[in-house]
Amino acid sequence: MSFYDRVYEVVKKIPEGKVATYGQIAAALGSPKASRAVGYALHFNPSPGIIPCHRVVNRCGRLAPAFAFGGIDVQKRLLGAEGVEVDGDYTVDLDKYLVGRL
Repeated sequence: MSFYDRVYEVVKKIPEGKVATYGQIAAALGSPKASRAVGYALHFNPSPGIIPCHRVVNRCGRLAPAFAFGGIDVQKRLLGAEGVEVDGDYTVDLDKYLVGRL
């Protein structure tokens, strides 16, 4: 299984209404310094409706400024539809929405 495939399998585990960070996903894969590679993999998500890459944010809870599937406002809308509040700075409260373990 490729690194990208492994990323997609971990991202599928993020429950609706929760988010994970790129770093959490990298750590779950045993590659804690690979957060940028995780982001790159998500940019090429082959199944956006199945692999919920909109649930991945940076270490500060900020949404992706160039969300691959329609822009930052689309990511905000997708998260909002799941009950995740995104503030005016496009940031999610990690204390409230961060998934515990992947």
